[in-house]
Amino acid sequence: MEKPRVRTIDDLQVAGRRVLVRSDLNVPLDRSGDTPRITDDGRVLASVPTIRTLAERGARVVVCSHLGRPKGEYDEKYSLAPVAARLAEALGRPVAFTGDGTADIAGATAADVVAALGDGDVALLDNLRFHPGETSKDAAARAAFADKLAALAEFYVGDAFGAVHRAHASVSDVPKRLPHAAGGLVLAELSVLRTLAGSEAGRPYVVVLGGSKVSDKLGVIRALLPKVDALLVGGGMCFTFLAAQGHGVGASLLESEMIGTCKDLLAEGGDRIVLPTDVVIADRFAADAATEVVPAAGIRDGWLGLDIGPESTALFASKLAGAGTIFWNGPMGVFEMAPFAAGTKGVAEAVAAQSDPHSATGVTAFSVVGGGDSAAAVRTLGIPESSFSHISTGGGASLEFLEGKALPGVAALEV
Repeated sequence: MEKPRVRTIDDLQVAGRRVLVRSDLNVPLDRSGDTPRITDDGRVLASVPTIRTLAERGARVVVCSHLGRPKGEYDEKYSLAPVAARLAEALGRPVAFTGDGTADIAGATAADVVAALGDGDVALLDNLRFHPGETSKDAAARAAFADKLAALAEFYVGDAFGAVHRAHASVSDVPKRLPHAAGGLVLAELSVLRTLAGSEAGRPYVVVLGGSKVSDKLGVIRALLPKVDALLVGGGMCFTFLAAQGHGVGASLLESEMIGTCKDLLAEGGDRIVLPTDVVIADRFAADAATEVVPAAGIRDGWLGLDIGPESTALFASKLAGAGTIFWNGPMGVFEMAPFAAGTKGVAEAVAAQSDPHSATGVTAFSVVGGGDSAAAVRTLGIPESSFSHISTGGGASLEFLEGKALPGVAALEV
């Protein structure tokens, strides 16, 4: 895949200049207490190196990001205020927060805060999606918001890999208005994905896909199936494949309209597509549900599959053994509930065993964890991140890149 031509932050003379950095600080928040609590700060930590480098070079750094999906208006539960505090801790320097309880993200309050920045100072705008222009499908509305964002800075750095597949104002419109460059995170992600998409991937090449829906992964399945030696399918999406084999799936997640497509994929992939041989089923979707392990062909009516079983976990581990390249995207079950976490943990450990240079095997496969729920699972289940070659910050962006789709946020950074 052709490497896009982009500037890096080394190409920008940033000392004393205002630099707008589009980061991806879209972190999960626990709002059950008096104050929101970040439950996974991986994206914050991944954003720090680019921000820190710019600040250390004397830039006046203005960070912007979205959080969740507010409906184009201010909503306190989606404020980036708790993220500002965590970002300051991670950077080891103050972060001025511009939030003023309105949707005017790039308005007078933001302008005042930015004007007060000194060399090396950092500010964070509140949630970009509070402003309707950020995600508007109307080009004029998006352009008007992009104009306001661009007015805050003299340079633009795109470092939000998790958002580069979105044609949003801060991602694809602002770079057209300012001298721009790609941040280190975006450059690293693109380098990794070019390896996965290209012919240089080490063999055997094994892909593990999970998550809820076949339809969400269909494009990447079709793109990668001709390139891989094995495609292991778990998560909710496996039940549509099992239905395509003629098995009953009880009350499990099922995309009936995709059964025919799954039949075609199974015919094309042959024994390279590996499905679970046993599953953990439950009588209801709850952590305290009654559970059983049954053959994949033995799911009873009214019961639903919520994880791959121990036999399947061992099977998947055997397929991963000796792999040269591994791409894993999507959990094997509802790992957030303890009774249904074993499959995801087992697969994570199997991937790590193949790629951790400190493991007893001495094997060093090139392993990529494809962002989103998979990255959260690694951290939640206590698997050391250093056990993997790369943990992506953008699940959706990764999949679209591997499908061969153009990414608006990358195209906007090209020169």
